[in-house]
Amino acid sequence: RLKKARLRVEKAIKEKKIFAVQGPYPVIRRLLRARGWVERKLPRNGRRLKQQPGDQKKQQLEKRASRGGAEQGQAVLNPRGGAQPYLGTTEPLHHPWPRAKENKGEREDEDKKEGKEPCSEDSEDIHDLMSFLVQDQVPNFLWAIRLSNIDQELLLRIEVVNRYPRLYALCTKEGLCQSLQNLPWFEQVDFNTFFPRCYRLGFVDEEEAFIEDFRLTAARSLLKLALQKVRDRPVGTEQPPGSDKVPAPKGPAPQGGSVLRPQGWRRSHVCHPTPSTAGPHCSLNPQLVEEALEACEQHLGVLEHQDIDRKTPSPCRTCIDWDRFLQEYYRVAHEGTRLVLSSEQQERCQCLLQRLEKKLPQLGIEGNLNVWIVKPSAKSRGRGIVCATRLEEVLELAQSCTGCPAPVCEWVVQKYVERPLTIFNTKFDIRQWFVVTDWKPLTVWFYQDCYLRFCSQPFSLGHLEPAGHLCNVSIQKRYKTSQPDPRVPPDKIWSNKQFQAHLAQLGRADAWQRVMVPGMKAAILSALRCTRDKVGSRKGSFELFGADFLIGEDFQPWLLEINSCPTMSPSSAVTRQLCANVQRDTLRLVLDRKENPTCSIGAFELLYREAAVASCLTVGLKLMVTGCSLKKP
Repeated sequence: RLKKARLRVEKAIKEKKIFAVQGPYPVIRRLLRARGWVERKLPRNGRRLKQQPGDQKKQQLEKRASRGGAEQGQAVLNPRGGAQPYLGTTEPLHHPWPRAKENKGEREDEDKKEGKEPCSEDSEDIHDLMSFLVQDQVPNFLWAIRLSNIDQELLLRIEVVNRYPRLYALCTKEGLCQSLQNLPWFEQVDFNTFFPRCYRLGFVDEEEAFIEDFRLTAARSLLKLALQKVRDRPVGTEQPPGSDKVPAPKGPAPQGGSVLRPQGWRRSHVCHPTPSTAGPHCSLNPQLVEEALEACEQHLGVLEHQDIDRKTPSPCRTCIDWDRFLQEYYRVAHEGTRLVLSSEQQERCQCLLQRLEKKLPQLGIEGNLNVWIVKPSAKSRGRGIVCATRLEEVLELAQSCTGCPAPVCEWVVQKYVERPLTIFNTKFDIRQWFVVTDWKPLTVWFYQDCYLRFCSQPFSLGHLEPAGHLCNVSIQKRYKTSQPDPRVPPDKIWSNKQFQAHLAQLGRADAWQRVMVPGMKAAILSALRCTRDKVGSRKGSFELFGADFLIGEDFQPWLLEINSCPTMSPSSAVTRQLCANVQRDTLRLVLDRKENPTCSIGAFELLYREAAVASCLTVGLKLMVTGCSLKKP
């Protein structure tokens, strides 16, 4: 066994097939071993793996290796001599799944396509022995969760790494918000057509822009509510048109609209307008609708650039008392207070909203309750997210950012999509994978398979609990016993194939390929183009990303965020198969394709490859400045 292990190690070193894996990636390990790669196992808890107690069999193998061929092994494995390089880390790095619990169909499929793993009998002991024999070798391939745990000097010597450094501009909520604001400098695309408008709290100019946006959105929402009153029905928190009607749970409508209170969140002692306690039948300011019309007309003038030729005041710099206006709007939107609308005002409202729709690409997703979602700028898995329907609540969170060190802000606020496409009256989002194999020139590969994540409660804007509004698996697993509709799968996951079958039943089978997929591709490419100069580029490396999308009622996709190092831990039968497939196809793309450019890359397709730009040669050029100096008279 020792001789066989040494022969395999010598072959792997010669062919540059030494790899290391940081984290729970049993599929990556299995596929690389099947290709003849040898793993250099990373240390656990800051110590080398051979020093782990409680595994005497492993220690015996290592002693046999050191006695039986240490000198020969050194001569073959470390011809350069010197100290062993060390991939430093301080946490458990791999926890393989029990082989008996692996999906049988998945294993058979991989065996057919990749070849059976050699030396399967007592394979872990063999792999431990081979890992001991290559401890002095620099890995040729590294699959890591985070680069900060890897020795930086050694990292420079590894040929292929699955991570890029400095992804803040792309993979944090604040970074993506700021980057997309600069998109017009890179391409003539309006990011408002695919990214819900977003502001960084704590930055004075953006906070003021958010306040103005919130007020104008409230004015537009009031016009929509006023038109609803024309049909003589109570105005309140209703389901968006087009969604399946399901009775909302009993209980009062939220006054603050919070989904989750972030840990440590407290109301500040700053004086804010007190929410009205008046009943729904109390009278409103008769000029309320007129004020909303005035604000929207002035905003339309700005959008049509009428302010260039004449002095048009800012819509939020008018004589409207916005504190009073918002309090009365809250009464209409959340307390059911009725509006009185004349026929002339009705006509003006309809005409104005139609004109605004042509100028505001997000008018269709706004709804009429003015819900905003506040997110921690650099957290994942739905942690700390708050939904709010009142301006004063958002500003209280903004005040917590005043002590944050510039230029990093703690919170971002984004317009909540109030009119999403729902399935069985249940909200969902889409996790879409893509791989960047180069930043200069930009080369992007789009994965044609993805999956949907469902919420655990019916969608209702009258109740903003996380079970009905946050699709993250880490959030929804708290509500395993909840089931929004018997047609929603118990694990709350669908594949894109199941989604396409559902669209076909709705008579919109074409929406996936004609609207959603092109929209997701365009959004991903736009995000990459405006962040590429801020990301750390490293030749030979790659990264698998996971983009989250929400689908509107018109089937248009809306980008929510982009995740680096997306989870590969299966939470359902669907993700078990898809996550294994995307890892298999990623290795085909970044490893097999180098040796055979025509090999299969599975479900990946080339999304974009930028034309290479010839660099200017400066070596050997003779540069000089000619002319005469100027002298003072």
